Amino acid sequence: MSVDLLYRPRRLRLTPALRAMVRETLVQPSQLVYPMFIEEGISEQQPISSMPGIFRYPEKSMDKAVKEARDAGISSLLLFGVSHHKDETGSDSLKPDGLLARMVKRAKDTAPDMTIISDNCFCEYTSHGHCGVIGTDGHVHNDHTLENLALQAYICAQAGADMVAPSAMMDGQIAAIRQRLDAEGYTHTPIMAYASKFASGLYGPFRAAAGCDLKGDRFTYQMDPANAREAQTEAALDEAEGADILMVKPGMFYLDILARLREQTNLPLAAYQVSGEYSMMSYAFQKGVLDEKRVVMESMTALRRAGADIILTYFAPRVARWLKE
Repeated sequence: MSVDLLYRPRRLRLTPALRAMVRETLVQPSQLVYPMFIEEGISEQQPISSMPGIFRYPEKSMDKAVKEARDAGISSLLLFGVSHHKDETGSDSLKPDGLLARMVKRAKDTAPDMTIISDNCFCEYTSHGHCGVIGTDGHVHNDHTLENLALQAYICAQAGADMVAPSAMMDGQIAAIRQRLDAEGYTHTPIMAYASKFASGLYGPFRAAAGCDLKGDRFTYQMDPANAREAQTEAALDEAEGADILMVKPGMFYLDILARLREQTNLPLAAYQVSGEYSMMSYAFQKGVLDEKRVVMESMTALRRAGADIILTYFAPRVARWLKE
């Protein structure tokens, strides 16, 4: 059958070189951030059963894990502490000699050329597992938590953090942190805002990894997964308060939010491929149902295509190695 076709899209798919020439979306190691769990009081790395291939690293020997990530091609780390000193307010994370400050300083001393990002929240440091101070009504008290977040961010900047990333989802947290950092002379420290952080069912493996014993839920401060316009409002508020980067979390289930925000803002956008997304794929890889490299790289491309400039992912070292090949 003869068909008169003026344009044949397949012409530019014929060879690998042609496909590379016209490829619209690229993934590079510099766009990756590797979340890392650091635990105090242990002597050997501990595998996380719900996240195949991911470990809790001992604080005292975290240098090795940091160097391995750097050698794989990772230039940015997001640090989560696994604390053995929890209380009602997460006070250990507010101390210059607490786990949060210690691990930030140690990572920066180990790899001065890497971007060290502190996760600023309280869920890993509180006995109740919530992201702030519990008020008399049983809910997280927004403004009291703001004071603590601002102090915590300052402590991290003082310890050497190149960037702070508040994830508590308190109203006004970006403004509170920006004001404190500027007042203390850290005007150069950027803030990556967890601008659209949804109350997702995909965080379960992370909570196990970080030792977060949550009592209750976070529906009163994290976003309703059904709301897209609200996500745009949250992002606009964070931008107005002084955020330097806006994040969407989770990533893969919320590509539409990424796309909306890409149209709304000129700030860099980050997407967090969260623990549940990581684990679902990892279990499929273990069973031989999916091809690991192909599917992980496809997921990276999807996040980039939707608008993410930065991808936080537990696959980061593997992706960086694959990109080198």
